[in-house]
Parts: sequence; structure tokens; C-alpha cells
Amino acid sequence: MAKTEKTCIRGCANVDMINRSIELLKELNQDLISTCHLLNLTGNETRFKILFLIKNNERICVCDMSDILGISISAVSQQLSKLKNGGLLISSKEGQTIYYSISTNYKDKLDQLFIIISSKIVTEAA
Repeated sequence: MAKTEKTCIRGCANVDMINRSIELLKELNQDLISTCHLLNLTGNETRFKILFLIKNNERICVCDMSDILGISISAVSQQLSKLKNGGLLISSKEGQTIYYSISTNYKDKLDQLFIIISSKIVTEAA
């Protein structure tokens, strides 16, 4: 394989590594896109905290999140809307109260993120 750019200074291309990497990216393309989508939505501190609260409580309403986070109900609702529109949350209504829970589509990936945080809590407690 020839140099890919005139400014490339490598002596010889690692053709096997390049071909393996191209195939791996093709194979994992949908997972990479899904993970990027997830990281984009969780990249906001408030949204990540909301997801963490929902994960730890299985389901929770806007008013409780507002009290816990110390921000207005409208601010929580705005972030919930982004998470729900992004497919990370589902909602259910009981009477006048709407409860939010994590979508099964993203549950496993979010669990992986929260394991990192939970391991810090366990480590500090020991």
C-alpha cells in the first residue's frame, strides 16, 4: 500500500493493521453510531445526573428530580424532553404524575457508564 498523503512520513504502511481496522469499523459501525448518540446526550451534566437518578430509582417524577437537583421543574423537563426525544427515556403516567425510566434500547450501555461511577463509591467506602 502506498502512502496515503504526501505529508505522511511513515516508511511502510502496516497493511494488515489498516485492513483489520477498516473491517472492524465496518462491523461495529452501528454500535459506534449508537454510542456516539448516547455520549452526545449524556455529555450534559444535568442530563447525566438525571439518568443517574433514574437508574438508581428505576423510575422517578419531574418534581422529585427538581427537588434533588435543586433546579426548576421547567429546567428538568427541558432536559427530560431531550433525553426522551433521543430515545434514552420512556415515560408512564399514573394519575397526574409522569414517571420516567430508562429505555431498554440504552439500558445496557448506560449501565456500563454507571458501573464506573459505582465502583468509585465502593472503592471510597472501603
